[in-house]
Amino acid sequence: MTVTKPLTDLEIAYNAEMKPISEIARNAHIPEDALEQYGRYKGKIDPAKIPGEPKGKVVLVTATNPTPAGEGKTTVTIGLSDALKQLNQKVMVALREPSLGPVFGIKGGATGGGYAQVLPMEEINLHFNGDFHAITTANNLISAIIDNHIHQGNELNIDPRRIIWKRVLDMNDRALRKVVVGLGGPTQGIPREDGFDITVASEIMAVFCLATSLEDLKERLSNILIGYTYDRKPVFVRDLGIEGALTLILKEAFKPNIVQTIEGTPALIHGGPFANIAHGCNSIIATQTARKLADIVVTEAGFGADLGAEKFMDIKARKGGFHPDAVVIVTTIRALKMHGGVEKSELTKENVSALLKGISNLERHVQTVRNFGIEPIVAVNRFITDTEDEIQALLNWAKTKNVRIARTNVWEEGGKGGIDLAKHVLEVLNEPKQFAPLYDLSDSIEQKITTIVQKVYGGAGVVFADQAKKQLKQIEENGWSNLPICMAKTQYSLSDHPKLLGCPQGFTITVREIIPKLGAGFLVCLTGEIMTMPGLPKAPAALKMDVDEKGNAVGLF
Repeated sequence: MTVTKPLTDLEIAYNAEMKPISEIARNAHIPEDALEQYGRYKGKIDPAKIPGEPKGKVVLVTATNPTPAGEGKTTVTIGLSDALKQLNQKVMVALREPSLGPVFGIKGGATGGGYAQVLPMEEINLHFNGDFHAITTANNLISAIIDNHIHQGNELNIDPRRIIWKRVLDMNDRALRKVVVGLGGPTQGIPREDGFDITVASEIMAVFCLATSLEDLKERLSNILIGYTYDRKPVFVRDLGIEGALTLILKEAFKPNIVQTIEGTPALIHGGPFANIAHGCNSIIATQTARKLADIVVTEAGFGADLGAEKFMDIKARKGGFHPDAVVIVTTIRALKMHGGVEKSELTKENVSALLKGISNLERHVQTVRNFGIEPIVAVNRFITDTEDEIQALLNWAKTKNVRIARTNVWEEGGKGGIDLAKHVLEVLNEPKQFAPLYDLSDSIEQKITTIVQKVYGGAGVVFADQAKKQLKQIEENGWSNLPICMAKTQYSLSDHPKLLGCPQGFTITVREIIPKLGAGFLVCLTGEIMTMPGLPKAPAALKMDVDEKGNAVGLF
């Protein structure tokens, strides 16, 4: 008996038959002069040339706290859009762009999997249409201008010890977290401490994703805080006079990218902030453009509902002037067993008792979504190791808790495997909503953070480290308190301790720093040991990558 080896995601992508992007755009009623082709299968859309108002309904896909086993949130997002298309809905999917850091690290790409992928997978995961390079360049132009300004006489009286702006690189490189620049004598500049963040953590990325127009982009760039003077007055990008140059670098990147799913559903992929260190959502300009072109827009927010979904609703939706009309929470039997105490090596074995214990994590995320006034749908992403007893136990829990739930198998079946989920989504879209953000912007900073910790994480309260207390006082003195909160927290746990799985009780969150991001328009709160420049694992994914004799990628996932 011959056993056929399953195709890899990359092999499935290579075997798929893509349509010219001009045909995808035409079928989506995108005006011909609005499409700018980047080769045969990719393009950009000029949002200024898309008529009408954004009226499409938004479906947000989120998840339980992720585990190393993987939950397949992006795969479900893509499969759901294909399922809605099969049900004759006018639909678009709107996603974030992959970062090269996780592509070559441990997580891999961000184009879905199996028969629920966006294409061309290889090109989207590697460089795409150059947006991240533009964002990296704009960020580092600010750094270059700062150091040059100090070298040329420092007219603004910038204190080199109080520069908060960092350089960036779209790669996981822990060695660059703290560096010293300007060494080598007077002609090399003024020595000072500096550091690198990963590009997706840059405020430029957040500004890029939250701007509603080119004019708004320029205004936000001008408002970026880069540091303080010797007498502790804030210094902004507008003081350096380079907001025009930054906008020039970003003007083409700011146009949303259009590609397609394996089943030909149009996909806008634009922007890529991480949800554990940034706000974790694709660009407002792409979402609003999709809402002009489709009746339903399926989008996702990074990691679990405690991170991406909370930020989608408290930051992105608030700034964009819209809200999700349905929310899907993706989970897996494997993840719930892991949250119930099972080791990764034992996840293939049936364990109903651990599953029932781990369901507490799912229940916390269901309550989080309900706190925003929306009734969620749970999507159980199927794996071959799931047993009927385990599935039935989860279905019974959902029935007892009055939670909508749907089994999905989009990795194997594409859109067909998401039909049940799509039908639930269509039901919810037609129901009334009472959406509201969790907190008012006029609440104190401490009050806003505490609300997130208690209503989203299920924690008891917040502890502010000494540095955070000093920064809090400075933020209040400068009048920057009326901003939403962007929590930087581990994705693996509801707490700030990555190994505290399930649904922990009675814990406190420690805020060690509060960084004002005035261009983006939010306050970043660093908790636990979260890093804005990740490191590579012991065996990076890059070790398995290659190119064959025809120039095709090998080992990309």
